[in-house]
Amino acid sequence: MTWSFLLTSLIVVASPGTGVLYTLAVALAQGSRASVAAAFGCTLGIVPQMLGAMLGLAAILHTSALAFAALKWCGVAYLLYMAWQALRESGALAITTEPSQKSDRRVIVTAVLINILNPKLSIFFYAFLPQFIAVDEPHPLTRLLELSAVFMLMTFVVFALYGLFAAAVRDSIISRPKVLAWLRRSFAAGFAALGARLALSER
Repeated sequence: MTWSFLLTSLIVVASPGTGVLYTLAVALAQGSRASVAAAFGCTLGIVPQMLGAMLGLAAILHTSALAFAALKWCGVAYLLYMAWQALRESGALAITTEPSQKSDRRVIVTAVLINILNPKLSIFFYAFLPQFIAVDEPHPLTRLLELSAVFMLMTFVVFALYGLFAAAVRDSIISRPKVLAWLRRSFAAGFAALGARLALSER
């Protein structure tokens, strides 16, 4: 484990993305417990990306235009759906004076889906993570699992901190209707922008 890997991972995890946006939105809409559930779900969503890297999914996506396009447009559609949900006053991510009663399971499932289709994670696992595995590494898969476990732990801790902070300031935010409207639009714009960036991405 190198400091360069830890620093790079922290930058990737902490930088604004779909998982961070969702965790913050859930924290403001439903409170601290739901925010931790969202962080946990985003962490679980890393597992398919890790398995894909182990199975050589990157090579398949690189050589198959159809497979890449299918995955990309599924991600775009889901991000636009999340933008619509964030914008609606009565949507799943609506911020109201009373915390929503959505189940933790539903929050976790949504978070998993978001991170499965997260292009930032795809780039990290398929293009960047292999650089931290030496060519002469005797057990490359074991090493990949170790690095992935550290990345997942870091994801959960950072996302949970984001969520708990947002939940802590929730009461001071929900009493201001103009701030609520601005937040809804900001979350919607964030998801839409990520969807647009993914739509414009190439293999």
